[in-house]
Amino acid sequence: MGRPDSNFGLRPPLLTPPSPKQTQTRTSPDPWAGGVGGGARVALVEELALSFSGKATLRSDGREGGRGRQGGVEGQVLAPARARREAAGDLSAPLSLRGGARLFLVRAIAFGLAGERARGGRGGASAAAGPAHPVPAGLPLASAFTTEMATAEVIKIGKKLYEGKTKEVYELLDNPGKVLLQSKDQITAGNAARKNHLEGKAAISNKITSCIFKLLQEAGIKTAFTKKCGDTAFIAPQCEMIPIEWVCRRIATGSFLKRNPGVKEGYKFYPPKVELFFKDDANNDPQWSEEQVIAAKWCFAGLNIGQTEVDIMSHSTQAIFEILEKSWLPQNCTLVDMKIEFGVDVTTKEIVLADVIDNDSWRLWPSGDRTQQKDKQSYRDLKEVTPEGLQMVKRNFEWVAERVELLHKVQSPCRVVVLMGSTSDLGHCEKIKKACGNYGIPCELRVTSAHKGPDETLKIKAEYEGDGIPTVFVAVAGRSNGLGPVMSGNTAYPVVNCPPLTPDWGAQDVWSSLRMPSGLGCSTILSPEGAAQFAAQIFGLNNHLVWAKLRGGMLNTWVSLKQADKKIRECSL
Repeated sequence: MGRPDSNFGLRPPLLTPPSPKQTQTRTSPDPWAGGVGGGARVALVEELALSFSGKATLRSDGREGGRGRQGGVEGQVLAPARARREAAGDLSAPLSLRGGARLFLVRAIAFGLAGERARGGRGGASAAAGPAHPVPAGLPLASAFTTEMATAEVIKIGKKLYEGKTKEVYELLDNPGKVLLQSKDQITAGNAARKNHLEGKAAISNKITSCIFKLLQEAGIKTAFTKKCGDTAFIAPQCEMIPIEWVCRRIATGSFLKRNPGVKEGYKFYPPKVELFFKDDANNDPQWSEEQVIAAKWCFAGLNIGQTEVDIMSHSTQAIFEILEKSWLPQNCTLVDMKIEFGVDVTTKEIVLADVIDNDSWRLWPSGDRTQQKDKQSYRDLKEVTPEGLQMVKRNFEWVAERVELLHKVQSPCRVVVLMGSTSDLGHCEKIKKACGNYGIPCELRVTSAHKGPDETLKIKAEYEGDGIPTVFVAVAGRSNGLGPVMSGNTAYPVVNCPPLTPDWGAQDVWSSLRMPSGLGCSTILSPEGAAQFAAQIFGLNNHLVWAKLRGGMLNTWVSLKQADKKIRECSL
């Protein structure tokens, strides 16, 4: 997928500053004109072309125009530079950005461009040097500059590792083990039997993928995603891809109905149904069984794909689907089904979620209504592709891209309040607070004694009841626990006892947390981490972000046990 257009945090070798002569204002209609002047910019471009061996592609907007042509450089930088050389009588070898390593300038491509943008295109002789030229799309403004020069930040792109129907993958020369995935402005259906250019789709797809992968990472899912790079690309760990599409379905529709005659559309699967399809365009991606995957005896990045690995991918597919399904519900959207792919990280040798998850990857029905579908199915269903039809499809994609950002927002706030009978229990309470932080739950610590100051205890309770934020109270009291029962008898909020038991009297003290009078419903959990998890499970009923972390934790626990079992079996052979 190959074109970044924002900050990568990578700096090039120090470039020689332009001479005063080079920084004089140019009057030629240079697309980069403005600020310091065209000469400095051309000097920078030429120096970059000479400084890096290999094929250097400088993309002003990072796009390839969606029609397979190199965008940006040839028409906007090299042509003006060549014209200047010819005008000066320079008949030497033509300026060319050819060779071995692709180069992307992603901040201020040249001195002065940032200065022009910072001034809003006004002021100085350069503003009147010629006709105004729009700043090429996708070039973000450098974050800081001292004079009219910006510090260029570059990333060196190596060979193309893969090109698919909607993306390209490039190696990163300065970042071994990482790759750049670049989306295309192309939409396809039926294994590319139908394909069209759709302006802006690359940015939409990249935005959706970046948001979804971040959401899953926060939930604890291992993903091949490092950071978003501009509008249409992101950096990811390099993976050897496992050629299986994993499909997870909640509702029967689409190809499932064709392959399973008699099943009515709308049939719901509990749990979600997982299917496997071998990636083989020539044979229309045939459905495979888990046994076929195992029989293939694949090895990727040194990892043999056997029963354990297939089980991990199957369970991960279900967990990922459930997390995203839960995340879309607050937006009143039903995630019907989705497809994902896994790869083996070449560095860690772990199976990770890879490729992309964008609007091509799922069926999404607002209000659970198929007629309102916002996914790629609206493109598949077009009897004839027309400009109007493509605009309708694009509006659907934009609708999803706008709402996918909302998946990161908390719909229902929550809070844990830990009440300790004495500061001597602070260490125990700090463990609860830390565990709450792992679920993204705010936690407050208070000191109060239900035995020595019951009025103050009830005053604290009323304080938290009055602001309307859903709260779980955790009572931490050793010896005779009065906090938990008093709180439980005077609030409708959940109360959890988490007594800090000691070896000497712990066996006796615990009964003050276990045997409650009638009418009290506080639970007792001895582990600080367990108390935080129980609170998270309560909040997770209405907070999809907390629920996602719980679900991700369940998956990781299952995977670690599965891997431990495999290791033990291998050692005993």
